[in-house]
Amino acid sequence: MDISGMAHVILTAGNFRASTSFYRKLLPAMGLTVVSDTDEIFYCVGARTALGIRRPDAAYVDERANQWRVGLHHYCFRAKDRKTVDEVHALLQSIGAKIIHPPEDGPWAPGYYSVLFEDPDGIRGEVNHVPGKGVLAEGAEFRPQ
Repeated sequence: MDISGMAHVILTAGNFRASTSFYRKLLPAMGLTVVSDTDEIFYCVGARTALGIRRPDAAYVDERANQWRVGLHHYCFRAKDRKTVDEVHALLQSIGAKIIHPPEDGPWAPGYYSVLFEDPDGIRGEVNHVPGKGVLAEGAEFRPQ
């Protein structure tokens, strides 16, 4: 088998209006194209992936994400260079995102550089750049924290 990437991730928002407002500013600026924007889902495609935001079931409106419970811990977009990570950080600041950490080098792989943030529902997102083959490079190792 030969997998070519992650096709999509769908997030369920606690506050659909706030989340879709946030992602309408973020995703197109990062080069993704809006392919659906309805009262039920906001969905963007680009860079060989897609991210969608779904309206929650009525029983879960206004709930917030907790990355340490079962489910999604965070999602991460891969940037082509460090400059893009810096540009995304500036955009996140301009739209009022909660920044968990500004662009910084990390221990995950050789050359790992990333920004980590939360959306209005507390779902964590990351944009990173890893040069070359990252943890697949000869002699490299994955160093989880």
